[in-house]
Amino acid sequence: MLESSEPCCEMTLDDVQITLLGTAHVSRISAEQVKRAIQSGGYDAVAVELCRSRFNALTDPRALAQMDLFSVIRQNRVAMVVANLALSAYQQRLAEQFGIEPGAEQRTALRLAKERELPILLIDREVGITLKRIAANLSWWKRYTLFAGLLTALVTTDEITEDAVEKLKEGDVLEMTFAEFAADQRDLYTPLIAERDQYMAAKLRREISRLQVKRVLVVVGVGHLKGIAEVLAQEHTPPTPTLVALEQIPPPSRWPTRFAWALLALILAGFIWGFAQDAALGWALINTWIVLTGGLAALGALVANAHPLTIVVAFLTAPLTTLNPLIAVGMVTVAVELYLRPPHVGDFSRLRADVAHWRGWWHNRVARIFVLFLLSNLGAAFGTYIAGFQIIGKLFHL
Repeated sequence: MLESSEPCCEMTLDDVQITLLGTAHVSRISAEQVKRAIQSGGYDAVAVELCRSRFNALTDPRALAQMDLFSVIRQNRVAMVVANLALSAYQQRLAEQFGIEPGAEQRTALRLAKERELPILLIDREVGITLKRIAANLSWWKRYTLFAGLLTALVTTDEITEDAVEKLKEGDVLEMTFAEFAADQRDLYTPLIAERDQYMAAKLRREISRLQVKRVLVVVGVGHLKGIAEVLAQEHTPPTPTLVALEQIPPPSRWPTRFAWALLALILAGFIWGFAQDAALGWALINTWIVLTGGLAALGALVANAHPLTIVVAFLTAPLTTLNPLIAVGMVTVAVELYLRPPHVGDFSRLRADVAHWRGWWHNRVARIFVLFLLSNLGAAFGTYIAGFQIIGKLFHL
């Protein structure tokens, strides 16, 4: 029996002794408790509340340098990467403000398990899947407000309150980061807490069976302790179907795509109608489209501190890309910027520290790529709607 000052649950599952140790991600006491538990020699495996991506981020400083930025953009993973950076920024601010290293107990568990050559079980769900399931659980408006809140958090200079730190000692760092910016925290509970409790319990059972270990220390946030223990006690079905079901990414809604194509059809119809009435009117409509979509996309690139040639490219290509829902102007501006000013190794190594402060988003070449993508697309989107209303006004003499 582990003597612990931290919340702890001992249970036996099919002759396997499992110790669930509830830790706080910002507590030095938790790290010391993990150290004592592993050094006691009472376990032949250590499970941690990490997925492969978060494990790599903790243990491999070169992991970020291997990121293919253009693939991230092309595969529509910008929101996921920015959300990950928001989490990193939040943790970095904690470290700077309170001298607390978030995840110290996980680092301790990984280091000591490696020293003692104990198997390490990564039982959490991939953070990217969790983020996508969060998005699927929110209405489009709540999704927008959550993402806008995350972006605001990335450039804020406000200090993290003592109350927020105390909540982190009781809950989950992912939950705390995103709940701060959610309009309704109940929307986050299922994908962030309940599903991950089920997932970690199933993954733990599968890994125990695969490795045939008999004494396992499970290091998880205290907010997951009760849920995982209940699932382990109640669930007796094979774990694989549960894991597969909880790794499914809900299909995206079709209405944004349909709306984009419908808008394109209306705009093209407006051009045709304008030329049918008068050639001068038709050219005036096209000129309005070019100036507004190209101008605002270029303005977004300018605010992102893009290369001058990238700004010119934004102006020239936005009027065309806004007429094709399959291509975003941000993909073009990012490709040009990466060619003209490719990030250095140092930009990748400093990325997590730089994004903790708003200036870092403009000074770090990696972070600036995401700023450029977002702002050039945002500018083109505003230009599309403003130009659309002006075209309607000119056609109907409003």
